Parts: sequence; structure tokens; C-alpha cells
Amino acid sequence: MRAIITGAAGFIGTHLVKYLKAKDYYIIGVDIKFPEFEKSQANEFLIGDLRYPAFELFKDIDEVYHLAADMGGIGWIETHKADIVFNNAMINLMVIKACQEQEVKKFLFTSSACVYPAYLQDNPKIIPLKEEEAYPADAEDGYGWEKLIMERTCRHFREDFALQTYVARLHNIYGELGTYDGGREKSPAALCRKIAFAKDGNYIEIWGNGEQTRSYCYVDDCVEGLYKLMQSDYHEPINIGTDKLVSINQLADMIENISGKTLLRKYNLTAPQGVKGRNADITKAKEILEWQPKVSLEEGLARTYKWIEKQSFSVKK
Repeated sequence: MRAIITGAAGFIGTHLVKYLKAKDYYIIGVDIKFPEFEKSQANEFLIGDLRYPAFELFKDIDEVYHLAADMGGIGWIETHKADIVFNNAMINLMVIKACQEQEVKKFLFTSSACVYPAYLQDNPKIIPLKEEEAYPADAEDGYGWEKLIMERTCRHFREDFALQTYVARLHNIYGELGTYDGGREKSPAALCRKIAFAKDGNYIEIWGNGEQTRSYCYVDDCVEGLYKLMQSDYHEPINIGTDKLVSINQLADMIENISGKTLLRKYNLTAPQGVKGRNADITKAKEILEWQPKVSLEEGLARTYKWIEKQSFSVKK
């Protein structure tokens, strides 16, 4: 089985390469850069700008896992909307067109929980979001709208050209080998870094009041969900995440406990905070894909913290 993974140098892409290699895939990884933390296990790794891809690259390919995106944590996506919309729209449209023209058998697009309406996420005690609740649309400005438009594009290419498209709505994926500093990191990685760097008894900064809620899915569970979706006959958007809701304060408590430190907190109420609550209804994934997360948040955070702590200490040295 020949597969292309776009964004193969990224966090999820690096893990997906390993997962598919273990299933004897021939993997062509494509990204604008090489992986940051370890050498890719892809059979071939190509550097290129997917806003302007060589369509011939997609010839004789069975499956395309399209992960490439200009993205980051809430601080990044709130302050780079024009770049995100332009770059991702270009990447998405050019890649799916190349797949259609080269008669790729299957195309999977990684969408985001950011497609869900803000009016459903204005309370920390959020009801888990069901796939059909993306409409009436009020996606997150910039990044969320770009993802939602690409979801519709996948449907149109399936209906008009018979390209078998799949859409995974990812909810807060975390784990090792992910960005943990520089502004593009997500909240679990950011908190792991802050706590790893802090001395016992010192302060760490929390964006917002810490009562915002999220659910977090460990990366190994995510890539298994992507694979199962690609092998299914289900073509509508589907949530890949967990339904265990925690506040940012609770997340910080867990990481502190892992670190063995006791820290104080300063709350930055002017920093970007995102929606007040976000949680995934994974009923469809359980029933249709026979998939659900296996790694608990506590175990996943322990693995992630230990990895980031090791990286942080090497940076200090």
C-alpha cells in the first residue's frame, strides 16, 4: 500500500508515519521542513511547498493522509488569521485537486474542533459536541472557517469526481514530539514546559482564569482513529477525541502532580483564551469505527511531561 502523508514532519504526522510503517505501508512523507526532533521513518521524505505541489507526486498513490497546515495554539491562530487562511486554503485546494487528477483512491482530511459554533461553547460545562452541530455555522474566526470550507470541498470532490474522501475532526491532540515552545504549542505542551522550567514554589502563568474546559486525546489514539476512518466506508465528518472534560486548572494540577512540584499561579486575563468550553461526542467513532481512546489523560500527560522535561533540560544546558 502506497501512501502520502502531508505534514509528515509535524507532530501527528511523525507518529502516523511510524504507525503506518508498522503496517507495511510504503510511505512518502512531504513537508516544508524535516522533522524537528527525530529522523522520519518514511521510505521517502520530500521537502516542498504544498501550496504549489507537483501533481505528478500523487501518481500511483493509494491513500493520502492530508495533515499539512499552518497552525498552532490559540495564541498563534488568534494573531495570524490572514496567513492561516491563505496558506491552508492554498495547500488544501491544490492537494485535493492533485489527488483527483492523479486518481488517488482515498483522501483523508484532518479538520478541527474549531469548526464548531462559538454559541455552543460559551460555558465551561459544555455538552459534548455532535458532528451535526457544526451547522448553523459559526466557526472559529480564520482557522475554523478554513477547516469548515475544506470539509465541504471534500464532499463536493467525492460527489462530483468520485474521490473517496474522509474527514476527521480532531479535538486537542497532545503527546511527545510536538511543539512545546515558540508560540505554536497547544495548552498541554505549554503547561508541561512551564512546569518543567519552574523551580518548586515559583509561579507559572495561566492564560485566562483557568476555568476554561477542554478534552484531550493522546496522539497514539488519534493516529489509530485516522487509520480506522480511512479503512471505513464512512465519509461524513467524524470526531476523533475524548469526552473527558477537564479545566485548564485541573490540567495544571495533573502536570504538577507528575512533576512532584508545588507551584503558584498568575492568571493572565488579557491573553487569548479561546472558547470557554469544548468537548467531543465520540458516539459515532465508537459505533462506526469501533474506535475509542485507550490512553488515559493521566498516563498520556506523564509520557508527554517526561519527554518535554528532557527537551527542556537539554535546552538549559
